[in-house]
Amino acid sequence: MRSIDYGRDVLATSRKRTREVPEVPAEPGMVVETAAEDFCGAVVRLERGEFTKHNVVLADRHGRERAFPMRPAAFLHEGEPVTLVPTGTTPRQRPARSASGSVAVPAAAARTARAARIWVEGLHDAELLERVWGHDLRVAGVVVEPLHGLDELERHIHEFGPSGHRRLGVLVDHLVDHSKETRIADRVRSPDVLVTGHPYVDVWQAVHPESVGIAEWPEVAHGIDWKNGVCAELGWADPAEGWRRVLGAVEGFRDLRSPLVGAVERLIDFVTAEEQ
Repeated sequence: MRSIDYGRDVLATSRKRTREVPEVPAEPGMVVETAAEDFCGAVVRLERGEFTKHNVVLADRHGRERAFPMRPAAFLHEGEPVTLVPTGTTPRQRPARSASGSVAVPAAAARTARAARIWVEGLHDAELLERVWGHDLRVAGVVVEPLHGLDELERHIHEFGPSGHRRLGVLVDHLVDHSKETRIADRVRSPDVLVTGHPYVDVWQAVHPESVGIAEWPEVAHGIDWKNGVCAELGWADPAEGWRRVLGAVEGFRDLRSPLVGAVERLIDFVTAEEQ
């Protein structure tokens, strides 16, 4: 009887694929995602597992901890499947914190940018977010883009085309009742667009005055450009010098007023949430 050549052993090929998934020591602070992409966090410690020899405990950017079995190819590291293995004795330790107060990930590579975006009104807003939340944004793969004003927000959103996998968050200054900014925000909100913000005239004012070394932010008369008015009252040469002073005074979220901190945290959570 003539034999039939079925080619390579498909089972052998499958076994080879399994061996090609690298084993990576579960080092504390290393950021991984579950293969199901439903949780991303930093390695905190190992625990005795119920169904496997070990569980790895991950902490997300809010410090929330979850344990996952260390099964083969169960995690993604820098976008690639890996099998986490023990490093020996993983020390119990409190994760370091970033400027935003989230779990810091030492030497973490930036994640490939998501389709989602966070828009802010201007360059100063973007630079302040980078100063405090830059670490979190890079780990989460979120890009922040300045709009240079809200007047064309509706057109920009239409061109962007938000969807469940392409969410959009917008941070707005002076988001108070009956303001122009609030009227614009009310027109563009949708399940895939979150507009939030703070009540201050400018993002400078969202920085605690004592952090900048002043007693309080000056009152500026109506009709006078706010930044120029503030600089004149405080004896600063111009807004460029003023912004250097303000940004240089910010070391972390504690230097910011809570309405801004809460607004930014909501936006990050919104654009990084998986579609239900």
